[in-house]
Amino acid sequence: MYRRRRVRFLAVDQAPDYRSIARFRRRHLDVLAGLCTQALHLAQKLGMVKMGRVALDGTKLQANASKHRAMSYGRLVDKEERIEAEIAALEAQAQALPADAQATDEAEDQMFGADGKDTDLPAELDHREKRLAKLQAARAQIEAEAAVKARRHAQDKERRRQERGGISDEQAVTDAGDKAAAKARSKPKAQANFTDPDSRIMKNSDGAYIQAYNAQVVVDEKHQVITAADVTTNPSDALNYTTMLNQSAQNTSRHPKQALVAGYCSEASLNAARDRQLVCGTGTFMATGRLAHDEQAPPAPRGRIPANATLKERMARKLRTKPGKAAYSRRKAIAEPVFGQIMTCHNGRRLLLRGEEDARGEWRLLAACHNLRKIFRHAGTAGLATAVG
Repeated sequence: MYRRRRVRFLAVDQAPDYRSIARFRRRHLDVLAGLCTQALHLAQKLGMVKMGRVALDGTKLQANASKHRAMSYGRLVDKEERIEAEIAALEAQAQALPADAQATDEAEDQMFGADGKDTDLPAELDHREKRLAKLQAARAQIEAEAAVKARRHAQDKERRRQERGGISDEQAVTDAGDKAAAKARSKPKAQANFTDPDSRIMKNSDGAYIQAYNAQVVVDEKHQVITAADVTTNPSDALNYTTMLNQSAQNTSRHPKQALVAGYCSEASLNAARDRQLVCGTGTFMATGRLAHDEQAPPAPRGRIPANATLKERMARKLRTKPGKAAYSRRKAIAEPVFGQIMTCHNGRRLLLRGEEDARGEWRLLAACHNLRKIFRHAGTAGLATAVG
């Protein structure tokens, strides 16, 4: 754009450097990420958000880091032991230096002059100590994540046990979590990345393993406006069902009538969907699994639902009904085009910022740009000025 003569004339041959733009974005990332909610409210004012049916979906975004800069927990332990041995050997050499330091100095002065090169032993020692500190930090991160995961799993298990027994004891839930966290052990294949420690190796839709973040969106059916956007470090989508729909309801002050989701099926998500139906009136259509390549969809169910049917069986039965099929068939047409538009129009295939918080801010900024693009095409400049006024 700036190469055009008319633009350069109107701008008096002035243009911000790309470094200035990058620094501005980093300095004001929180404010820029807030544009996502402001654009959403503007879309609501224009009548573009109905919250009748929404789709929840996720995609893996390439992080600003290479997966080759990641190291597994098993390799971290081995590498840490080797570097500790090298540091010990170097420290032993350093302790032996004072004995013949004077002779060495005189010999080096004769060879290199009084201001010649010093020995490179301290530099080697400093390099290994810094490397060891990074390895120890990465190891501590993996161990902490294993403890958090074990704590969450044990607490969920204890809560389900108490629900079955009709009791409530939060202290027992806390104790179960503490006990599990103390016994947690990291898996040898658990990995940490040195370039962006918050990112994780995830499997994308093409089946390739990449260093990535898991980007989430809730999209309204009416005009494909994003009502909630977030970034997580967990490859699984199942943990985001409740948090994303809650965020959408908070942003719009309304609960949807229907929520279409795929890839979020778990016992916790099915329980949350049942509770959400009772409390908020949101009917959830959640895929319980994928069909094989040559597998045919089962016929529509007939008769009453068995009394002993599990929540997963009830959800699968719900999706096989005619209303369930008709509703769920809209999921791809609502959520997936949004990812394609962001990646094509806003170059959103790869994040530029590192760290979970900055990655979240960048993703919400991309969501704001998407919503503003929808608003502009729907209302035009005249309608946009009327809505703002």
